[in-house]
Amino acid sequence: MTELDRYALRRTVREAAIRLSRAGIASPDVDARLLAEHLLGGPVLLADGAPEGFVPAYAALVERRAAREPLQHILGAMWFRGLELTCRPGVFIVRPETEVVAGAAVDAARAVAAEQGRAPVAVDLCTGSGAIAVAVAAEVPTARVWAVETAPAAVELARENCERLVPGRVKVIRGDATDPAVLAELDGSVDVVVSNPPYVPAGAVEDLETERHDPDLALYGGGADGLHLPRAVVTRARALLRPGGVLVMEHDPSQAASLRAASRETGFATATTGVDLTGRGRFLQAVR
Repeated sequence: MTELDRYALRRTVREAAIRLSRAGIASPDVDARLLAEHLLGGPVLLADGAPEGFVPAYAALVERRAAREPLQHILGAMWFRGLELTCRPGVFIVRPETEVVAGAAVDAARAVAAEQGRAPVAVDLCTGSGAIAVAVAAEVPTARVWAVETAPAAVELARENCERLVPGRVKVIRGDATDPAVLAELDGSVDVVVSNPPYVPAGAVEDLETERHDPDLALYGGGADGLHLPRAVVTRARALLRPGGVLVMEHDPSQAASLRAASRETGFATATTGVDLTGRGRFLQAVR
């Protein structure tokens, strides 16, 4: 039985967008539409109407979003470089700016395949949900990919995402990404190390949703400047990489100069800063 015709449905979604806008949601129109489509199972624009029970169910989802529960947690999904990954509370929600970081790692792996005619070896340190590892495996079909994560909930989710999206292509390891014993068998043989480690400086919380819903373990890099863990990742990457291998690591814009210097001190030959879509220095790219 239809509860709303197509016109009433679209009006309901518009009213929800107004509610979300008043609550301070940055993308109210998109969020209102995605919440509706989550219940409808298809695009709002193609729907003839909404089934019985839609209105109260939709209102409940809208109120959850208005209370600043992340959209990805409500939907159980997040999107990354054209892939739909499962999202779950307790695991870091991948951000749009990380797509650029993953793209740099993909380009480096593709270059190995094209120029050397062999399967590139890639390692994703601090993989979280597995988003970057999945992207590298999906976009570089010959790549052999390992992913390391310490948090049990994140390890479980990374394995789930990898097996669903790139079955058999990524080996997810539970362990400390900075521990020399983890993946020691790969030392000196890796072509690309990519990482989005915890790097937020102490007290520099990005926003209300981040503070409430992303785990501290995935946010704060340690120390007032947030650089304790990123520096350790640089050191571990240097050992993993072969000569000519590339490290790509996301960081806060304020950390660019410090991490370029740290990579050179660690033994990298070159170190540059890549920018995100807003032009901010967002990631380190260093050559072993």
